[in-house]
Amino acid sequence: MKILLATIGSSGDVHPFVGLGLALARRGHEVTVITGGYFRELIEQAGLDYADPMPEFDFRALLGNANIWNRFRGLQVIMRSAILPLIRPMYRLISERYEPGRTLVVASSLAFGARIAQERLAIPMATAHLQPALFRSMHATTRLPGLLLDTWVPAPLKQMQYWVVDRLADRILAPAVNRVRAEAGLAPVRGIINDWWHSPDLTLGLFADWFAPPQPDWPPQTVLTGFPLYDERGIVTPSPALEDFLAAGDPPIVFTPGSANVHGREFFQAAIDACGRLGRRGILLTRFPEQLPQSLPAGIRHEDFVPFGWLLPRSAAVAHHGGIGSLSQGLAAGIPQLIMPMGFDQFDNAHRLEQLGLGASLRPSRFRGPAVAKTLQRLLADPLMADRCRAIRERMASHDGLLTAATCLEQFGKTARLPMPTEKP
Repeated sequence: MKILLATIGSSGDVHPFVGLGLALARRGHEVTVITGGYFRELIEQAGLDYADPMPEFDFRALLGNANIWNRFRGLQVIMRSAILPLIRPMYRLISERYEPGRTLVVASSLAFGARIAQERLAIPMATAHLQPALFRSMHATTRLPGLLLDTWVPAPLKQMQYWVVDRLADRILAPAVNRVRAEAGLAPVRGIINDWWHSPDLTLGLFADWFAPPQPDWPPQTVLTGFPLYDERGIVTPSPALEDFLAAGDPPIVFTPGSANVHGREFFQAAIDACGRLGRRGILLTRFPEQLPQSLPAGIRHEDFVPFGWLLPRSAAVAHHGGIGSLSQGLAAGIPQLIMPMGFDQFDNAHRLEQLGLGASLRPSRFRGPAVAKTLQRLLADPLMADRCRAIRERMASHDGLLTAATCLEQFGKTARLPMPTEKP
């Protein structure tokens, strides 16, 4: 079976697709990952085929826009700068690579070009959502910036807010989506982030049902697979100096404001201050070290990137932005988490973590040394917190989300009568 994995975003969005690609390749499938050129080296080092839908797209230039991390403007910036320009190139590339009767497509939430190609060419396709916040429900509590969707909110008020969201989203997205649809001979669509972005064939939720229980009004074709844990293990190797640092003292606290964040100077200042107040060692993770002081205090170490599956089990706690990838790795490590949510799905992820009693959150305006130190001290001193984290770690260890997703996709391929590796095309 030929499988095209189409995704748009930062490392947290791309890593799960690389991990899924590896799981499928090990089963003998022919896998191509379609995403921005920033990730070409990673994908090729992993041994997977790579395709760039838009070589001229400058991912690093996009990261320089500070509005990406604004809780209200961030999504609009991403949509206008990255999602909309990639619709036509993604549609064209998938159309060119599609082989009828042999190809399956798996597309991330915002890969709208893949969704158009599915309709135009009748391609068997699964949509893969990484975050439960992308599943709309009138039942479960969802925390999204600017919306009031708590459990006590009356249903008519929720419906009105979703109606406003759909109108605003369609105003931004529909012209570009429908322009490409018209070129493909398809009728225009509305409600793009309501129903349309879910593939009617199969919609995967790449998270655990205990983290976000399925709701009765989710799309009926939804299947939850568990978290897709992939962290560049085998490609990035921890340095001997880092191993020596870990062996030289108590487990450190790990701090990262997100792999794509180049505006984390205040986050790291708070991290250094908090470690000093607590008398704790710390590791600061960023591939953009210009955010850090020229010299770091004793006991504080900078690393560009370290596989979380290796580092976090050796750590006392992790403080991060609330991305679903960082959060799931913290769950797998069984350590407390402190989240500083800034936008997108991060508020919902933080809320779910707190509801499970596995961490806490601080808004960016409160993420300062004293508050960070006080919150981390509370998390680290709570024996019930430690027990809950250990229980989740054991639960995570008993389930392989990538294997489950790969198996689900194979079953989908068989239903679509696509050839399996042991079969002749």
